[in-house]
Amino acid sequence: MKKIRVLLAADHAIVRKSICCLLDGEAGIEVVGEAKDGKEAVEKVQYLHPDVVLMDITMPGRDGLDATRQIKKLFREVKVVALTIHDGSEYIFQALRAGASGYVVKQAMPAELVSAIQAAYRGESFLSPLIARKVIMEYVRQAEATAEKDSYDRLTDREREVLQLIAEGHSNREIAELLHISVKTVESHRAHLMEKLDIHRTAILTQYAIRRGVIRPDQ
Repeated sequence: MKKIRVLLAADHAIVRKSICCLLDGEAGIEVVGEAKDGKEAVEKVQYLHPDVVLMDITMPGRDGLDATRQIKKLFREVKVVALTIHDGSEYIFQALRAGASGYVVKQAMPAELVSAIQAAYRGESFLSPLIARKVIMEYVRQAEATAEKDSYDRLTDREREVLQLIAEGHSNREIAELLHISVKTVESHRAHLMEKLDIHRTAILTQYAIRRGVIRPDQ
């Protein structure tokens, strides 16, 4: 059976040695080389022809993200799995945009690392469970933010004025006086904007206005 050829790129010798010992115990995986930084990783891919590069993101000189971009540009068939201590969404999405097929944190169980290499070799993606949760949460957050933006764009200028005044704590009568319109008209604008935003409680409406930047939290 053909073994998965792996190139390991990490700046700490102890980390490289530990991972090599781990992977050498896997029957279907062969570590064909090591690199101490991103520059060396790109160079070794050219003549070692690995199937998968296990890439530490933060290394001196050319870092793992830049090396991943270069490898995917020059050797599209080579898969890259990011290995890092960072679990923040900014690092995750940078690695995925650079072309990484997987993202594994160093705190992960050894089986996760093996699964990530095998998945990448098959042309699949792999995220550590912790990372997968963060990606989903960020996706949901962005989707909600987009939905809020789209809903806000549907409001008329007058409805936005009413929204701001409601969020500032003004009553319908006070809003009517400030805008020189009738209370009944204020009530109509209020009903329309709540319907468009699908928000039907003043407290939630105020929270929405703060998130959208309509008012500041201290107002």
